[in-house]
Amino acid sequence: MVTGGSSGIGQYIAAGLAAQGAHVAIVCRDSARGVDAVNNIVRDTGNGRVELLLADLSSQQQLKKVAHEYRQRFPALHVLVNNAGVIMNDRVLTEDGIEMTFAVNYLASFMLTNVLMDMLRASAPARIVNLTSAMHRTVRLDFNNLQGERRYSRDLSYAQSKLANAVFTRELACRLEGSGVSVNCVCPGAVSSRIWDNSSRMVSTIFRLLMKGPQEGSVLPLYVASSEEVEGLTGCYFQTGQHLKMSKVKTKGAITKSSPETYDRAVAAKLWEISERLTGVHFSI
Repeated sequence: MVTGGSSGIGQYIAAGLAAQGAHVAIVCRDSARGVDAVNNIVRDTGNGRVELLLADLSSQQQLKKVAHEYRQRFPALHVLVNNAGVIMNDRVLTEDGIEMTFAVNYLASFMLTNVLMDMLRASAPARIVNLTSAMHRTVRLDFNNLQGERRYSRDLSYAQSKLANAVFTRELACRLEGSGVSVNCVCPGAVSSRIWDNSSRMVSTIFRLLMKGPQEGSVLPLYVASSEEVEGLTGCYFQTGQHLKMSKVKTKGAITKSSPETYDRAVAAKLWEISERLTGVHFSI
């Protein structure tokens, strides 16, 4: 399963998995874009086992629904790629009353992963890949302003959501030790994608000119999701440079240290407790 699989990095990750013969489900909220993405992947890979699941990942009700639908349509879950993300210029609340950036970039990953955890365990060996950003190093989790309640900043909110993903990844890896389910997070580098659509036209244009394309950005996440070299590795942070090619990806070279806060179990425990409270979803051994 690849979230945000109808465009950008997500579509290329889904296509890469399909090219390896996987039965792939892409999750997106736009039916027309989703159908186009499925058709393009099938055409380009020759793999007809690519399916579409519709869900707005900012909605907890739809997250539960898409997890239920996946269970009905698929017998196992060997790879979950939490790729979907947004950047919001202004503070917008979801239907659940949660700030949009935090909800989509982090809470959706936390919730979908935990709702499908029993299926991942039953499918072991299985992998969870969470997308993060090097921007996670620029902030600390401010539990008094986690959703921009006191002061909203687009960049701060985005960076905090990506830090939350990295903290979640390491904590989940600890909790899943010995289960056969690995969880790692990946920074794909600065990538031009639809995530910048909410930025001003000038900012969006400049970013698209300076950044690498989504196909290049998909290389490392796809590698972590599928390579035999990654088998058994868990709790790791993978980061790519601007021009990393698949032929140059080596496990030791791609793994690096995430920010110090990601190693703080007290911070992780507090984030986890808040996440459970906001979603009503609890981790079970």
